[in-house]
Amino acid sequence: MLHPFSDTHAHIYSSKYDSDREDVIRQTFEAGVEKIYMPNVDVETIDAMLEVELKHPTTCLPMMGLHPCDVTKDFEKDLYIMEDWINKREFAGIGETGLDLYWDKTFFEQQKEALRIQIQWAKDKKWPLILHCRDSMDETIEIIKEMQGEDLRGIFHCFTGSAEQGKQITEMGFLLGIGGVSTYKNGGLDKVLPEIGLEHLVLETDGPYLAPVPHRGKRNSPAYIPLIAQRVADIFETNLEEVSRITQNNTKLIFHNFNHEL
Repeated sequence: MLHPFSDTHAHIYSSKYDSDREDVIRQTFEAGVEKIYMPNVDVETIDAMLEVELKHPTTCLPMMGLHPCDVTKDFEKDLYIMEDWINKREFAGIGETGLDLYWDKTFFEQQKEALRIQIQWAKDKKWPLILHCRDSMDETIEIIKEMQGEDLRGIFHCFTGSAEQGKQITEMGFLLGIGGVSTYKNGGLDKVLPEIGLEHLVLETDGPYLAPVPHRGKRNSPAYIPLIAQRVADIFETNLEEVSRITQNNTKLIFHNFNHEL
């Protein structure tokens, strides 16, 4: 019997899956992964994402947000379109939003403004917030602290921070998204995660990016969630059943407004 899992963050609508998307989704379900939560990236990705949802309405679940790397001087126009969408229908969450200081710092002030607007959406809708924080963990934590409230919760996706950062995040009621980096030899999460605790984690792939070992460097897939789960089980010196039980429960709680039966 396979232990059930969810992928809380995968861009399965990406053009990188155009040649075999249905096969990848089938393999994902065969691997015991029951749900794929799809973070949006920009205005252009909305149609592709909703098309995947249309084919798999109870298993591929869409979110709405503007990725920080797609924030430009015209970001308000993009947010206006997205706000129209979130007022028209339900989404699993707001995201992927956040800050990114890795690629380009040109629009950092705009990124912060766009993030604050999307945090407010999450608070108003009581939907979880999915945060991207590449090379910007402290800056992202600072903005979340500034806008915190009991109605704000979510996931720091692709967490690669320190134990101290992890504790700040979990104290705010947020979860940590753990993906392929946990399987990398020098990823560092093997030392950090035991200090934070399994009860604060959810699993993700970020497909098509950041594939776990032994697929590192190739296209990632939500079907690889069990590889990440096994690595997490090894780090915590526990078994897959326990990782499934705790991370599924966390997934269910965080996405409770949009849960088709988990």
